[in-house]
Amino acid sequence: MTPLDLRADIPALEDAVYLNTGASGPSPRRVVTAAETFLEHHEFEAPAAEGMYTAAFDAYDDVRATVAEFLGADPGEIALTQSTTDGINRVACALEWTTDDVVVRTDLEHPAGILPWQRLERTRGIDVRVVEGDAGRLDIDAYRATVEDAKLVCVSSLTWNYGTRLPIETLVDIAHDAGALVLVDAVQSVGQTSIDVHEWGADIVAAAGHKWLLGPWGAGFLYVSDDVIDTLNPRTIGYRGVVTPTDETYEFEPDARRFEIGTTNPAPYVALQTAIETLDEIGLDTVESRIQQLTTRLVNGVPDDRLLSPTSPESGLVTIDVDDPATAVDRSKEANIIIRSLPDPDAIRASLHVFNTQEDIGTLLEELGNAW
Repeated sequence: MTPLDLRADIPALEDAVYLNTGASGPSPRRVVTAAETFLEHHEFEAPAAEGMYTAAFDAYDDVRATVAEFLGADPGEIALTQSTTDGINRVACALEWTTDDVVVRTDLEHPAGILPWQRLERTRGIDVRVVEGDAGRLDIDAYRATVEDAKLVCVSSLTWNYGTRLPIETLVDIAHDAGALVLVDAVQSVGQTSIDVHEWGADIVAAAGHKWLLGPWGAGFLYVSDDVIDTLNPRTIGYRGVVTPTDETYEFEPDARRFEIGTTNPAPYVALQTAIETLDEIGLDTVESRIQQLTTRLVNGVPDDRLLSPTSPESGLVTIDVDDPATAVDRSKEANIIIRSLPDPDAIRASLHVFNTQEDIGTLLEELGNAW
């Protein structure tokens, strides 16, 4: 499959120049068809054949294996969740907290990496410390000092507001030297760059398929290292997360499956599996190189004083300063160009994926000429 084959299979692109994958990616027909096909089998055929639970559990197992291979993990290190936010919350609720505990995050986090810690600060009295960034960069010395006595560090692998790649392996090493666990929000990375969670060394990685993977909403995943699984005790529990649900005394699954709760529609996960397989067909090397070409064209067309992302693009996310972001987004939509505004920085952001074209970039640059 080529990028243009993928483009032709995405109905949303028939009517618009879509440059908002960093918020939510439009699914190809084949991905939606996979969900529909499974749902029909599950509801029409499985009841009188292998059984609805067997069909569902077989699907869960297959999807975990696909996600694990995609991330460089083992299947037992993968739990299926609903979203990145869901995964982070499940981890936040699985640790024992005291008022002496410290959580460190950056000011580059999406609300998914902010709100769970704010709640723990309010309800448990933990100390939440924030490492401040500068245009999507972190001061490593400041980070080292901040995590010195932390229990957990939450950091994004790729910043949603600047499109910068953070040095995850270095940040993980520093946090581990301080005795802290590391939770990585990788939702902006999966689907536009290769990931090996074992190389990162992070304890936990949360992500989802509805952005760069071009999967449907409702299919997230959580990597939990075998090294830390026994320290995590989920607050929610169901038959999928325990060894034998009917035992008088329950026992959590020995791996990441302990974070899975109960009856969840498998169809979004089957679609996620197809989405991963689709990008594998194209090749992540092709995805990265095409994104690099497109973003380079875009940043070269933006005045230097308007570009807030790196001049040498590090991802498909490009943040641009305009006089009135909300108006620029509305005006672009009237021209069938889909971008978004950001709260911090107060700017607009374009997301360029492998299905976009040089013509898309030219159309956006022509429209943005009215915004500065």
